[in-house]
Amino acid sequence: MARLYLVPTPIGNLEDITLRAIRILKEVDVILAEDTRTSGNLLRHLGISKPMAAFHLNNEHQQVNPIADRIEAGETMALVTDAGTPAISDPGYMLVRECIQRGIEVECLPGPTAFVPALVNSGLPAERFIFEGFLPHKKGRQTKIQQIASYPYTTILYESPYRLVKTLQQLMEVMGPDRQVCVSRELTKIHEENVRGSLAEVIDYFSQKDVKGEIVIVMKSEEG
Repeated sequence: MARLYLVPTPIGNLEDITLRAIRILKEVDVILAEDTRTSGNLLRHLGISKPMAAFHLNNEHQQVNPIADRIEAGETMALVTDAGTPAISDPGYMLVRECIQRGIEVECLPGPTAFVPALVNSGLPAERFIFEGFLPHKKGRQTKIQQIASYPYTTILYESPYRLVKTLQQLMEVMGPDRQVCVSRELTKIHEENVRGSLAEVIDYFSQKDVKGEIVIVMKSEEG
């Protein structure tokens, strides 16, 4: 039966791809990729040759219905993003929703996502947490930071390395210098780094570095 598979891909270390993910990528008719160049490199590494189609934030609205039409017509597709699990701060939600509304089978494989290892190795309370993804760049940013300051649970954010220090400074302006955080960088890669401490300490550390790689910020609640 034709269906849509959501296939997580490694966030850094290529050994983190699962055997099931490899099998599905070999079996589907088409692989939908956030960036066909990035996913193409992974597929070549795995020895997989399949037709690919671009599916990303800039064309998601236009492609949802045509892709769902093709699956309804009998094609089986896998959706992958550049790294991690589709629809987690990446494209995927709209396509999943459309397929479900049409009665198309949707199957999500378990696999890599950056915020889970960042949370677990942060040393901060992990029994309950709030995942916010990326903060708004402009409109609503300060309102969201104010909201996060009052959360009773550990909060997880994604951030660009270019905005990391500025974001930490904005958090400190609202939450004070002593709020405990862990900033994880380059998770699963050779140069993985987890920097733990107060906001003031972590800002001081990263202010003296040329920050690179994907960033996850894990922050303790005020009550934690």
